[in-house]
Amino acid sequence: MTMRRLGLLLLVCALGAYWAWHDRPIERSPGVLAPDPPSQRLLDAGAPVFQKGRYHIKALAEFTLEARVLGREDYCFDSGADLSPLDLALGWGPMSDSNVLERIDIQQRHRFYYWHVNDFFIPRRDIETHSANMHLIPATGYVADRLKLIRPGHIVSLRGYLVEAHRDDGWQWRSSLSREDTGNGACELIWVETVALR
Repeated sequence: MTMRRLGLLLLVCALGAYWAWHDRPIERSPGVLAPDPPSQRLLDAGAPVFQKGRYHIKALAEFTLEARVLGREDYCFDSGADLSPLDLALGWGPMSDSNVLERIDIQQRHRFYYWHVNDFFIPRRDIETHSANMHLIPATGYVADRLKLIRPGHIVSLRGYLVEAHRDDGWQWRSSLSREDTGNGACELIWVETVALR
């Protein structure tokens, strides 16, 4: 093996080790860590509007939450990636408790959040109404940098707006306005103005 190939192999191994370390989950003690549900206030016709590249974005509701990060998925190539580069699966109430989460298999793909249990040790509806997949739109470069730090297990506080976005080619994306819905259209699309982690 030439020195060049050896150097390339070591670089790939180092990058892999870094990303495995960077994305490792944060361990948490049992107990509810984010007790309160997200808060929203619907807005009237005078709601704020934003422009982000090709997107015209209208606020639908003020939105705040503190929740446990159950998973994250980054996007580079789908139709909304330039607007919302990451999704977070978030949980509050019983879905922020390690005792509950250790018995749930959680995955994300194609802008959806999936969960599986072998038995319902808490009611199914508690899982459905205390967790959600949320598409995040960073309002600023600083917010984008903060969002890049998020790992499963973080307790994240977000403040901003639930929004609908329209692109100049007619494509559109609208946030859910309920924590009670499930399935297609049930995800929140959030214009994130502040983010805090613990």
